[in-house]
Amino acid sequence: MQRILSYLRKTVETYKLIDEGDKIAVGLSGGKDSFTLLMALKALQRFYPLHFDLIAISIDPGFDFFNRDFLKKKCDEIGVPLFIEESHIKEIVFVIRKEKNPCSLCANLRRGILNSTAIRENCNKIALGHNQDDALETFLLNFIYAGSLSTFAPISYMDRSKMTLIRPLIDTPEKEIKKFVKRANIELMPKVCPMDGISKREDMKKMIMEWEKKLPNVRANMVGAIKRANINGWKDK
Repeated sequence: MQRILSYLRKTVETYKLIDEGDKIAVGLSGGKDSFTLLMALKALQRFYPLHFDLIAISIDPGFDFFNRDFLKKKCDEIGVPLFIEESHIKEIVFVIRKEKNPCSLCANLRRGILNSTAIRENCNKIALGHNQDDALETFLLNFIYAGSLSTFAPISYMDRSKMTLIRPLIDTPEKEIKKFVKRANIELMPKVCPMDGISKREDMKKMIMEWEKKLPNVRANMVGAIKRANINGWKDK
């Protein structure tokens, strides 16, 4: 946990992600990133000089693999209140719309439910578990498919909902999260998305892995380029 906390605290302080009196809703999918984020923020809460409250919000998309009891048990162990919200995401995305590339619509639907639930529970910030790899994959997706230079922002303010979105793990490499989960023997929900391993994002992940075989510094170079260009508010620590 110390290594994860080191990454997280530096990111929190660099981008001023947490303020005194915040009530933060962590989007909990049941996967490695969201559980790591929840555990790290709970650990940070114990010694951080600024007081903040935590809750977790999970969205039931309607898939058989979504395990409410598992999530409730894990949040009880961590000591964070959990709110599980019903949704019709599976029906809308896969039955009614029959999306061939469902990730964008699914993400939008989840974001709307997450925002409304956070507002209902009097939160002023939402924390998402996107890691450094997610940010690099998103950068490549936007560059290749949309011709734009953009990726996840460490912090952003949503005018409509008046909610601040933070990503405290955005400087944490995915491999560090995997190491933490393995060493701490953390149980995860076996599956959190039916598109795992078959999406365009997975193609970007494989592309970066192939580049790294020939250019070991490619990841650091990409991160450096994003920060030097101050894309979506990224900056050097």
